[in-house]
Amino acid sequence: MKLTRLPIQACALALCAIAAGGALASSHREAPSIAGSPKLDGTDFYMFRSYDPARAAYTTLIADYQPDQSPYGGPNYFNMDPNGLYEIHIDNVGDGKEHITFQFRFQNTLRDIALPIDGVKTSIPLVQAGGITGPNQPTSNLRETYTVNVVRGPRRGSLGDPVKKLDGTTVFDKPTDNIGEKTFGVAPGYANYAAQHVYDVTIPGCDAPGKVFVGQRKDPFVVALGPIFDLINLAPLGSVNVPNSDSLAGKNITSLEMEVPTSCLTTAGSTIIGGWTTSSARQGRLVASPPKSGHGTTYLNGGAWTQVSRLGMPLVNELVIGLKDKDRFNNSQPSDDKQFLPYVTNPALPALIETLFPSAKAPTKFPRTDLVATFLTGIDGLNKPANVVPSEMLRLETKIAPTPMANQSNLGVAGGDLAGFPNGRRPGDDVVDIELRVAMGALCVLTTDTDKFKLGCKPSDAPAGSLPFTDGALQTPAAFPAVFPYLNTPLPGAVTQQQP
Repeated sequence: MKLTRLPIQACALALCAIAAGGALASSHREAPSIAGSPKLDGTDFYMFRSYDPARAAYTTLIADYQPDQSPYGGPNYFNMDPNGLYEIHIDNVGDGKEHITFQFRFQNTLRDIALPIDGVKTSIPLVQAGGITGPNQPTSNLRETYTVNVVRGPRRGSLGDPVKKLDGTTVFDKPTDNIGEKTFGVAPGYANYAAQHVYDVTIPGCDAPGKVFVGQRKDPFVVALGPIFDLINLAPLGSVNVPNSDSLAGKNITSLEMEVPTSCLTTAGSTIIGGWTTSSARQGRLVASPPKSGHGTTYLNGGAWTQVSRLGMPLVNELVIGLKDKDRFNNSQPSDDKQFLPYVTNPALPALIETLFPSAKAPTKFPRTDLVATFLTGIDGLNKPANVVPSEMLRLETKIAPTPMANQSNLGVAGGDLAGFPNGRRPGDDVVDIELRVAMGALCVLTTDTDKFKLGCKPSDAPAGSLPFTDGALQTPAAFPAVFPYLNTPLPGAVTQQQP
């Protein structure tokens, strides 16, 4: 099928539309509606065999929320929405539907610390009244807690069963965000504090304990975001690791993390699992007038849960879905993804790149069956379930052993590391570079003329498929810890000043 060349003006306008939706920010403000609800905005989803050598029998699930957190974001910081529902879904059958769902619900409790001011007890204006070194201390003015339930079958089919600490209790403390070193102490003060919020847990239906952590982390995503907004104002065939190219280097996010026995996620019929995360709000919300005393505005919520954010494979809503359908994609279920198929089979991004950089020739064979495999079915012989229903989600072949961190390739499968993206996703996988290359036909080159991956294309269909496209921002496995919760300590709002 002949590639239609668009006028440069049309391509520029289309690219601006993609950028306006959060291009290449891995779901940071990726759709118009969710940009107005940052507490419910999912930014990244990870799913990988745990590569801590002591935890090789486990799979780690990470759902990141609340983009663009400045470390100095006080005085309220970044609590999760107590009126929202955050979920991680697992499809272990391949039918595009959830069969295991982990549901996170949050609650804020105000201690209302007051100081005697000339005989009058006056409530303090901060979330802390002194240093904090452990969970739920008297100096913490606001306690944020959460529960986790496991639902098997349809996500709304039951209330599920609670995940429990080893002592049998079901309420977990979320650490206060990293206010600064005077509150938590100089490094490793906050790291030690946050580590007390990693819980060993019993998970209903699992025959071994798992782990849970929810808290602020340094944003793990790496991208040259500013230049990409400016009509890809960088050299896509240049070198990586350009100084100061990571636009999110100074940002934090909030992570919902679980380490689950792999055997608890798979079925007897398949070792391949699919995963994605969603957030939901009630259909109706009224603001109390006047607001009641307490922390935050009082809402009256009613009606069924309505999904407002969805994230599986990285960059799909940014780079694949048209601007007009971004909200609809966030509201949709994987089993209904047939409605978005033309965005995958006839994608706009490669044509945009070719128009802006004429030497970067877009693939010429349509429909783009290689992208269908990447985003909707899994790759044959790698992570494609038998009898799969095409549906967008992250897929992981759990029988592939985890690669030790020191041996991981940031290019994942394309770098010869079968335990990396797109076979699941690890923090150190450079998904921006990988997906730019895949969009330009890298898989058609890798499958060779024999089409060993059954992608329906060959090297000659992708003239630029072997070129090393990059955004210039280097993502590396070495930048992350090698143990759960795998993401880095969040940046502090302030550091202790050195005395002269």
